Parts: sequence; structure tokens; C-alpha cells
Amino acid sequence: MSTPPPHGTQAIQRAFALLRAVADSARPLPLAELSRRVGLRPPTAHRILGALVAEGLLDRVERVERDGAGMGYCVGRRARALGALAPLAGQQKPPRTTPFFARELEHHASFGWRDWSGVAGATSYEPTYHREYWAIRNAAAIIDVSPLFKYEIRGPQAEALANRIFTRDFRKCRPGQVMYTCWLDDDGKLLQDGNVVRLAPDRFRATAAHPTLRWFQDCGHGIDAEVAEVTEDYAALSVQGPRSRAVLVAAARDRAHAERLAALPYFRAAEADIAGCPVLVTRTGFTGDLGYEVWIAPADAETVWDALFHHGEAHGAMPVGLVAMDQARVEAGLALIDIDFVSAAHALLEGRKSAPHEMGLAWTVKPSPDRDFVGRAALERAVAEGFRTRLVGIEVSWMELERVHAPYGLRPQNPHHPPSREPGALYAPYGAEDGRQVGQVTSQAFSPLLKKQVGLASVDARFAEPGTALELEMMVDYKRVRASARVAHLPFYDPPHKRDDVTIDEVQGARA
Repeated sequence: MSTPPPHGTQAIQRAFALLRAVADSARPLPLAELSRRVGLRPPTAHRILGALVAEGLLDRVERVERDGAGMGYCVGRRARALGALAPLAGQQKPPRTTPFFARELEHHASFGWRDWSGVAGATSYEPTYHREYWAIRNAAAIIDVSPLFKYEIRGPQAEALANRIFTRDFRKCRPGQVMYTCWLDDDGKLLQDGNVVRLAPDRFRATAAHPTLRWFQDCGHGIDAEVAEVTEDYAALSVQGPRSRAVLVAAARDRAHAERLAALPYFRAAEADIAGCPVLVTRTGFTGDLGYEVWIAPADAETVWDALFHHGEAHGAMPVGLVAMDQARVEAGLALIDIDFVSAAHALLEGRKSAPHEMGLAWTVKPSPDRDFVGRAALERAVAEGFRTRLVGIEVSWMELERVHAPYGLRPQNPHHPPSREPGALYAPYGAEDGRQVGQVTSQAFSPLLKKQVGLASVDARFAEPGTALELEMMVDYKRVRASARVAHLPFYDPPHKRDDVTIDEVQGARA
């Protein structure tokens, strides 16, 4: 029996596969048969089965068949009582959709979708993603980011709880300000990163890639504040690109709201009105370009979508999928959870966990004598000892791409390929460290704007200095080759207009 494509962390997916195999069987299944059915090695299956038995989801029972007696696994008493395995039997439920789904279908020519936290996200609207990428860099891209998990921290001690959870100091965050931050486990290892906006003195809203309600609530024990999940309370559109400000200003209800949006500073938030619908707009995004995120009540989602596209037509606005956004975030040097780093909550091996300093996030760690965030003591010990790896940029020139393709009679194929999330080995050059592997690229893409292959990589700290020569393993004509690469500063692309402040007259006076 083949397992479905993964929709979560590897350990959870394996556990679900074992649960399905047991739930679908009319008899207890032995370890060897379960291992074969789900494609796991017996020791791995045995460890996961042990955890499921300990939680009462499976029972280990005596089984007698023609081939003799032995132990097998069946549905546990606790699971039967709760009906916990009912959703796991048979086919998986299709992903949920966002409030923009009907509008997205009107533009969707490729019918490409990706499961994003159980929600259908468009990979690209057109048969290829290239025009969508150029909308991010040259015009305006409208991206559905509703699947992000959203949490609110409220109450008299909301600020104290935010300072307990996050590595940034939220005493310095004013209402209407957004801070990018991360949060750690007790060992100082990175759990997740995300934006936190201060809505009021006693109210914050955070976004996350993975569910984190229980962790936030546990961190708040003894603090007079509550944490509530509000994921379904807000739809969200990311409006990105050099013309994104002009699109929002044109779509605003009146001049007062337009002026507020035109003057919105980098990493700030403002309430506005678009087509009669109240929205919260934050000057944030995941593309490294000028950009905004619009937070909308689900009932108003289609109205706001229509208004943005109506007013955005003159500015080249178009719907953009996740592949083009992935391309842009690699150029922007933005690490992605589950790709460039593994959450400490999901890592199966200790060596897969990272400190924020190893992911280029040291700047988000703001300790002070009177503030003790979760993981601080362990992180300070790790900083004193030093870190083995660093997140760096890796680049391969066009001339080098031509060189490695030439022996096979090929031109470089990289410009035609979508961004890759497959790891690629990085080696020290021969003559240095005997050419051994010193790291790996975790995200890479050919940048149409920069005309070279760029990527994010974790490398041995001794090789992290910009300009260091390395060799990147690539596939050419189904053969492994090594291309000369160099360590580069991050980000690769950081346009001044991303942070520029302008007036409404400058926005309206600019040509589309």
C-alpha cells in the first residue's frame, strides 16, 4: 500500500500511515507486515508504533493465524472510544479552500494546487510561473496567503506574554508597529519565525507557519493574558511589487484612507477601507520587494479581491501563485521553515535543530537584564560556545553554468526550471579540506533579474565568509557535476523602494 504525499512533518505523516494501515485491516497486523505496507524499516516502524500504543491509539495483542502465533497491532481502546481513527480510514479529505477560491478559479489556467497547511494554495495561475514572477518585480502581484495560522494575545499582561514568547523586545513595539521575530524552545532552538503586529497596548496578533496555540498558551502560564486562535477569522492577500502601493491607494474608499496607505511606513500597520470593507493593512511581505498584506473578514474577501483587481488593472496587477513567490523569497534571502530549517518541535535528530544565529536571525534576538524569554539561558550558552554552521547565500555565474553544460552539448537549462527545494551538496574545492562536503544548499533558483543561479545554504562556519569559493553539486543530463560557486551576502536582491516613504501625490503622479 502506497502512502499519500506528505502533508505534515515526516514523523507525523509516518504515524498517520501506520494508523491508516491498522484501521483498514480486519485483523491485527504484525510489525513486519505493517512495515512493508507503509514502506518503513522495521526499527523505525517499531519506534512509532510504541508511541501510538503508549497514547492508547493502538493496542498490541496476541494474534493466531495459520503461520503461527505472534504479536500484532489493532485499533486501541482509547481511539475507538473517541472515534479518533474515523477520519484516517480510506481516502484523505481534500484540502480546504480559502474565501478567495471562487475568484481564484476564474483566473486559474494551470489547475496547479499545493497543500498549504491543509488548505489549497495555487502554485501558478498560468501554465508557467514566469509572468507571475515579473509581476512581483515589475508591477503588482496579488497572492492569497490566507492559510497562515493567526493568533491573538490579549489582556492586561499581553505585552509581558509577548516578551516571554518572542525573542524581540515588545516593550519597544508601539501600537500600529509590526515586528518580525522568532520563538525558541527551552533549549534555545528555533521553533518558528513570523510577524507580530501590535494592535493596541493590550493586544497583539501573530502569524505562524505551523499550529502553535498550545505552545503560546503554555508559555503564558501565570500571566494575566489569553491566547486565541483567529486563523478562520481573517482572509489575507499579499499585494507585492513596485506598483503595489499605487494599487492600494487607488482602491481606497476616499482620499483620507488613500493618504493613510500611501504614507504607511515599512513594517507598520494601518486600518483602512477598500470598497466599503474595513481592512487592516501591514507593510510586510515575503518577496523582498515593496509590498503589503491586507487582512480581511472572510465575508468581505471577494469584494476586496474584486476592488484590487479592478483598480490594479492599470498597474499590471495579476494573481500570483506560490512558485513565483518562492522564486522571489530566494532572491530576498528569506529562509523557509521545513525547507531551509526544521522546527525544533518536529526535528527527529538533534543535529537538525538550529539556533536563530545559524539561520541569519541573530538580529531578532534582543536580550535585556530584565527580560527572560523562553530559551534565553540555553541560547546564551550556545552563543558563548560558538556555532558550527551559518546560513549564507550561494551564487553560480552564468558563465559557469555554460561551462558545466557544454560537455553535453547543452545550453544551461536552469532558466526554465522552477525554484528547487531539493538539497544540493556543497564541497570545499579540491586541494582544500580534500574536497569534502562542507554544507548544503536548501533552496535555489535561477534569478531572471540577476542572471545567475542563487541559493540559500547552511555551511560549516569556517566557509561562511562572503567570497569563499565552494563547489555546488548539480545535475546536468542526469549526471552529477560540480559547478564553481561562491558564498555571497544575503539578500541577493534588496531594492531601495522596498523601504522608501512617499506621499500620496507622488503615488498618484507616478506613471504606471
